[in-house]
Amino acid sequence: MSEPVTESISEVMTNLLNNILPETIESLFNITGLEWLAMLLSLAYVILAARGSLWCWPAAFISTALYSYIFYEYLLLMDSALNAYYLIMAVYGYWAWRKNTNNELATNKTKQEQSFTVVSWQMSWHLKACAILAVISMGWGYFMANYTPADFPYLDTFTTIYAVFATYLITQKVLENWIYWIVIDFVSIYLYLQKALYPTTLLFIIFVVIATYGYFKWRGLLRSKTNKKTDNNTDSNGTGRSFA
Repeated sequence: MSEPVTESISEVMTNLLNNILPETIESLFNITGLEWLAMLLSLAYVILAARGSLWCWPAAFISTALYSYIFYEYLLLMDSALNAYYLIMAVYGYWAWRKNTNNELATNKTKQEQSFTVVSWQMSWHLKACAILAVISMGWGYFMANYTPADFPYLDTFTTIYAVFATYLITQKVLENWIYWIVIDFVSIYLYLQKALYPTTLLFIIFVVIATYGYFKWRGLLRSKTNKKTDNNTDSNGTGRSFA
């Protein structure tokens, strides 16, 4: 390993041990009980969503309600407004998942046959959606850059716009929502590191891990259901032929 690379790694480790780690620990001790509760419930929401549990939405409702209040108290009005949107989507998400669950119970003979229904939308649809969101993000980012004192206006707008869209995808049980969240969380990690918000950075690193788990968990459920439908079609046709 070359000397410049070794020195660079040494500087990063020194900064981590002498600055970032102590500041992170100190910040964690300074977090209020209300913030801890909001943070833990937001973690619970992501974990439960990844597992396909309907209880993710009550956790989301309470955590976003708390964050709406916290951000309003600190006069972070855009963040408060965004969490108000999440609050509404938590109610809609619960209704949408509950409706889907009731429909499955009505069509399946036993509760054991019930499964968490995941869907996947075509790549062309996502490319069109991303193009539209990119235009909106650029326009709103330009406004934020020129008419507000916002830091990182374009990246901050990108994470906000795409997070609004990704939240809707979760309510529809769209597999690809997790890919959006992984990208959003990585960008957010960069932003929070630049602002020295180390506890929040740690939280979003955890979100990346959970989102990755959620993607593979949901993909497995989707493949399992697809294979089951294929087997049923094969049995009904009586050909014994595999379409996998």
